[in-house]
Amino acid sequence: MTTPGATPGDQPDTTGRPPGEGLGDTALAALEDLVREIDRCAVELQGARERAELLLAERRTGRPWLDIVSAESRPLVVERITTVLSGLAGAGSAWRRAQARALQDERVSINRIAALFGVTRQRISALLRETPAEGGVPD
Repeated sequence: MTTPGATPGDQPDTTGRPPGEGLGDTALAALEDLVREIDRCAVELQGARERAELLLAERRTGRPWLDIVSAESRPLVVERITTVLSGLAGAGSAWRRAQARALQDERVSINRIAALFGVTRQRISALLRETPAEGGVPD
């Protein structure tokens, strides 16, 4: 029986299992990893903001940029930002890939997943072909 408004590939799991049970629920693990990464990044960004405020104060006194940057201790503000962006890109990509696979495991069509994610069906197909170790281009 088809659910009203659903396409044939969008049928619910009829195994009687709760979603994710027995599947190792990699999407759940990826989402937990993403939450931890967001928390880590929030701390890192707060540190970068505080450091940036100090740099602003120094520059407003007329101190040359070379002196300011040369005296700045590591990690530099720009290094912190780069680390945050990289961490979020990795965790976000892993979550997106795991979520797409979880939806596919629930028999949601690639077209529907693409519509939910706001990307093309080709992008979803590529995402589903990637292995976690490959990573690919961040989503």
